[in-house]
Amino acid sequence: MITNIAVHAGPNWRRGIHKAKAPGAPGAQAAVKPLAPAVRWLLFTAAVLVLLAGFQLFVLTEHTGTYFAWTIANPLAAAFLGASYWASLSIEALAGRQAAWAHARIAVPAVLVFTVLTLVATLLHLDKFHFGGSFAADAQIATWGWIAIYVLVPLLMLIALGVQARVPGQDKPRSAALPGWVYGALAVQAVGLLAVGVALFAAPAQTAPLWPWKLTPLLAQVTGAWLIGLGVAAAHAILERDARRFRPAATGSVLFAVLQSIALARYPHLFAWGSPSGVVYLIFLATTLLTGAVGLARSHATA
Repeated sequence: MITNIAVHAGPNWRRGIHKAKAPGAPGAQAAVKPLAPAVRWLLFTAAVLVLLAGFQLFVLTEHTGTYFAWTIANPLAAAFLGASYWASLSIEALAGRQAAWAHARIAVPAVLVFTVLTLVATLLHLDKFHFGGSFAADAQIATWGWIAIYVLVPLLMLIALGVQARVPGQDKPRSAALPGWVYGALAVQAVGLLAVGVALFAAPAQTAPLWPWKLTPLLAQVTGAWLIGLGVAAAHAILERDARRFRPAATGSVLFAVLQSIALARYPHLFAWGSPSGVVYLIFLATTLLTGAVGLARSHATA
């Protein structure tokens, strides 16, 4: 009777499973839980979707009235969202390429939380979206695409997680601990991101004026959803306690810091450089870049 399986890297995890020896036999291996194809392809699909959203917001930043689901008057706010989408592209794409579930799962809770919160924000502000013939055809298509994505993706992700839960196997052993100070920095990031994100999402009218650029209530809630998702990812990285498992999010952290810095360079006049929130935001970008770079270096050193 076959009691153990081992997984080899590859796009098709079923082909990477082979019969192992019985427990106690020489050379016996523990089963490694693979990434289920349903989760893999959902992550790849999400990566394509955020690539498109990032293009609409980071490239066509000042044309959201024509090419996006709702009009964003502040281009820095639009660029922030676009940079966030493009940073998440690397998280989802890299997670989807992993053979082992333990190396991919850091992307899943953060994406699920973000999509659910963004759906809630959308439903609370439907009057801001480009419905109806008074808007350009491209804007109407973008609006209906936005609604469909944020309704379907959370549902599909829950179904895919149910499939993943039934996949047999154990986590691949940890192989690369991060330095203690990185865990400390991630903890500070997680607490700060979750606190600010919840404040922006729950009380946008009261907290938006504290943000270092102008936000409407809808923008404040969507920005809050991003911060909460990033906070969930930072907390998840602490729980995983392994650089190899952190790699998709570490890559996203580096890209997030770089792309947000480019956004600031494009629209410096719209950022409150001397405000307390502006200083905190810049420190956050610096620490995000640092923790992501260290995580990446550590994960590749032990690969």
